[in-house]
Amino acid sequence: MKRSKAYRAAASTIDADALYSPLEAVRLAKKAASAKYDETVEVAMRLGVDPRKADQMVRGTVNLPHGTGKTARVLVFANGDKAEAATAAGADFVGSDDLLEKVAGGWLDFDAVVATPDLMGKVGRLGKVLGPRGLMPNPKTGTVTMDTAKAVSDIKGGKIEFRVDKHANLHFIIGKASFDEKSLVENYAAALDEVLRLKPASSKGRYITKATLSTTMGPGIPLDAAKTKNLTEEPVDA
Repeated sequence: MKRSKAYRAAASTIDADALYSPLEAVRLAKKAASAKYDETVEVAMRLGVDPRKADQMVRGTVNLPHGTGKTARVLVFANGDKAEAATAAGADFVGSDDLLEKVAGGWLDFDAVVATPDLMGKVGRLGKVLGPRGLMPNPKTGTVTMDTAKAVSDIKGGKIEFRVDKHANLHFIIGKASFDEKSLVENYAAALDEVLRLKPASSKGRYITKATLSTTMGPGIPLDAAKTKNLTEEPVDA
């Protein structure tokens, strides 16, 4: 694939054999962002787990302290007062059978899904549509709940969800290139803390084997995932 001149220029400033501190990586990523739109800043990790084993499936959520820079479109499957509460909290789409039928038909114009427990029997039938896109509601991530208002508020406020894939890769966003360095690093720190907290007891050896930070159109920047404290402090040269 032919890369843009801006991409090649950014890539030339990155040492592929180095491990950059989160602050250094964010600084490089912001400089590399050259698209005409506000690029998303993403982190990709390779974990030392076997996702085929149920006790090594890493999945969770975290509220980014500075949000994602994007207002998520939230769909809520609920009836009655729970539907009203979701609407009042700012949900974009609220309903039950009508929305279930619409999604089953292939409509996916939303970023997150919340459902009340009583409707999960019906929502479960959408597994082939929602599952591959990571949109299936789950009690562990707070998206199967009677408190629809809180779930909507959390997602709108910058809550992200992550899940290791079958190749042991994990992806999550930490904001936009327009964010200041400190905000991006603090968002990264919050997500990293949660990923570390969820380390399976049965996972042996090195947990985060590789980590890379990038903007939507920028080159990957190798991250020093072993650095977990005082991330907003300037690195001290050895």
